[in-house]
Amino acid sequence: MKSIIVREAAGGMTREVPDEGTKLLRLHEHLTGLGVDAELRAAMPALLVHRPDVGLPLWVFVGYGGAYYSWQSAEKRHPVTDAAGAAMVLADYITGRVF
Repeated sequence: MKSIIVREAAGGMTREVPDEGTKLLRLHEHLTGLGVDAELRAAMPALLVHRPDVGLPLWVFVGYGGAYYSWQSAEKRHPVTDAAGAAMVLADYITGRVF
């Protein structure tokens, strides 16, 4: 997936803001580190997370203005600034330990 850096002016300063693809890539790396089967989709900025047992996979998007990873029809979310924490929450969610 191609990474794009968006530059945003903030109080006369320029800072780099990672795009959705970069944020999803960061989450993907943490999920695979936990042994979770997840796929980046080039055709759409989303991450497909496979459940370890029977069940439909989970789609994860970057939403809420780029501030959160969201899933389950945007009912569940976690800040993109904590990709490692989001991976842990998602791993628990797909195994049924946390709802």
